[in-house]
Amino acid sequence: MTITDLHKELTYVNHSRENRRKYAQLVINNSNLLPQVLDILFEVNSKISPRAGWLLEFVAREDLNAILPYLDRFTEEMSKVHKDSAVRPVAKICEYLVEAYYSKSENQTKQKLLPVHKERIIEISFDYLITDQKIAPKAYSMNTLYLLGKDYDWIHPELVTILEQDYHEGSAGFKARARQLLKKIKKS
Repeated sequence: MTITDLHKELTYVNHSRENRRKYAQLVINNSNLLPQVLDILFEVNSKISPRAGWLLEFVAREDLNAILPYLDRFTEEMSKVHKDSAVRPVAKICEYLVEAYYSKSENQTKQKLLPVHKERIIEISFDYLITDQKIAPKAYSMNTLYLLGKDYDWIHPELVTILEQDYHEGSAGFKARARQLLKKIKKS
């Protein structure tokens, strides 16, 4: 499949789970398509870019190992993504990666997610928290940073400061997630 064909296919990707699962399975079964999906995701001004993000999120959800060979590129370029509907899947993929890294079960992410990748994820997660983003990327970033704070002792104090500072202006969803994480941080 050429990049033009993939562009055409991505026009059919929509928010329905069934549709995204179908195209995710296509990519999982043809791993040579993943670099092309990343190419389209990082065409950040394209209308198709968010659809590539949705697709990549579903690929990561269904088979996180499929994206591990592309961690360098994903983490290097994810900060370019700026459209709301593409930022959300990037934040979610970061959360998937970090959750897998801190999972009690053995998995490939524990070997493949290097300190440089984690540092880039920390940076983008703090960016999502302190910039004007929708609640979903902020919520995913809160959880990502909470987990990474287990290994980086400076993260939790910074996270607490941001959550407490933004608490009163946050949406109900932001407040609920912030309360939950503040309670966890204070316990530890």
